[in-house]
Amino acid sequence: MRYEREERRGFGPRFPPKPVELGKEYDVEIQETSRRGEGIARIKGLVCFIPNAKPGEHVRIKITRISRKFAEAEVVGKAGEEVEAETVEEEEETETVEEEEEGETE
Repeated sequence: MRYEREERRGFGPRFPPKPVELGKEYDVEIQETSRRGEGIARIKGLVCFIPNAKPGEHVRIKITRISRKFAEAEVVGKAGEEVEAETVEEEEETETVEEEEEGETE
């Protein structure tokens, strides 16, 4: 009821929707370091804590937790490198399958 009353008065929800999604990946620049030594990046104003990241790094992160006022993420790789890594893995798998098929026909 209280929430409905606030909306009628024009206050809106207490915490607006977050600009990130759980499990989604983003390219970010680490801007500073937290007190606990984690890297801090901002995505559309939302603070993201990233362990093992240093200021000035451009990294690709994956969101692991979303809180009311911040998000936590893990480093997946350097910004822009992930697509290349997936392509290499797919090529290796294709070669292995082709070799196995040739062995079966002989």
